[in-house]
Amino acid sequence: MAKKSVVNVHEAKTHLSRLLERVAAGEEVTIAKAGKPVAKLVPARAVERRRLGIDEGRMVVPDDFNEPLPDEVLSDFER
Repeated sequence: MAKKSVVNVHEAKTHLSRLLERVAAGEEVTIAKAGKPVAKLVPARAVERRRLGIDEGRMVVPDDFNEPLPDEVLSDFER
């Protein structure tokens, strides 16, 4: 389990770089104002890059996709 600590706002402002080093090492730091927690610094999760083309072939765009809609369909939008 990650180590957790609480610091006040003044300490957080004064030592932000040090706090970020601790967080990067896995620690969770809660920032408190007048003894009440207001924010939490936690390690960032790695962002998974999306792979392009993973759904290729699962959907077909019809040739008439950009053609005007039939009148009976357009009338449904005009009610």
